[in-house]
Amino acid sequence: MAFPIQRLRRLRSNEVLRDMVAETRLSVKEFIYPLFVHFGQGVRNPINSMPGIFQFSVDQLAGEVKEIEALGIPAVLLFGIPEYKDACGSEAYSDDGLVPQAIKAIKDTCPQLQVITDVCMCEYTDHGHCGIIRPDGVVDNDATLELLAMEALSHVRAGCDIVAPSDMMDGRVGYIRQRLDESGFSDTPIMSYAVKYASGFYGPFREAADSAPQFGDRRTHQMDPANVREALREVSLDVQEGADMVMVKPALPYLDVLRVVKERFGLPTAAYNVSGEYAMIKAAAKEGWIDEARVILEVLTSIKRAGADLTITYFAKDAARLLGR
Repeated sequence: MAFPIQRLRRLRSNEVLRDMVAETRLSVKEFIYPLFVHFGQGVRNPINSMPGIFQFSVDQLAGEVKEIEALGIPAVLLFGIPEYKDACGSEAYSDDGLVPQAIKAIKDTCPQLQVITDVCMCEYTDHGHCGIIRPDGVVDNDATLELLAMEALSHVRAGCDIVAPSDMMDGRVGYIRQRLDESGFSDTPIMSYAVKYASGFYGPFREAADSAPQFGDRRTHQMDPANVREALREVSLDVQEGADMVMVKPALPYLDVLRVVKERFGLPTAAYNVSGEYAMIKAAAKEGWIDEARVILEVLTSIKRAGADLTITYFAKDAARLLGR
């Protein structure tokens, strides 16, 4: 009767054997690294709440993307921080805007690096919300769809590989899919932020992207953290509208949701290991409370084990170095 117990111990007896029988294996090929593109020249601004993460002007991107590619990371996710903001976020859908410029610069430097672009209005509006605001202060879902489609088109025309709408407007995946198809871009995939919770873990991102709402919050269009069935309805709608990949955001507090989404739909599924998750680990490591390298790999393994095929993470460069050593 002791044999089953001994078997468990035997398979854990040394590092080589533990690695041989590991059920979940991380690969750098699964990582997507977020990049913040800032207006101006010669900009390399550190983000205080996210040690090791920077805002880059377009002219500073070449060195960064060369390093990313050299580490084996296959893709970046672009966010833009424009100089000028207005009520309708007009910089978001300008063909000469910051993100189209960044796409061209990255593709000129590293043509094989996959460029995914965040499609949303919050970084570009002077009120910080994800769409047009009605006179009563509520986001106008339907009026926002056309602007999101225009933004996606400006990115695809500049040469991006994948568009990722993150705004959580109802119907935006279908609207963008239709506009891309009509414009001759039927081969461009859509990675939908299908399950995006109204989370407290986004705080450092709002510093990084200068996108904090100037009034109210985003709970009318982002999801209630208490809900799982709602998440499945959101994914189902996006899949019907033409999403090629779906995403759960944040990752760590919603691993249960990630698992259910992957099992239910079976599409390529991404998880966003968000800014607050990153900042907490960095802060604890700075104080010496945790082993940073060990925790990074443990966190990323948990995300993959829960069902993620792709992980968007600010730890991508750190993890690539750890996996390669």
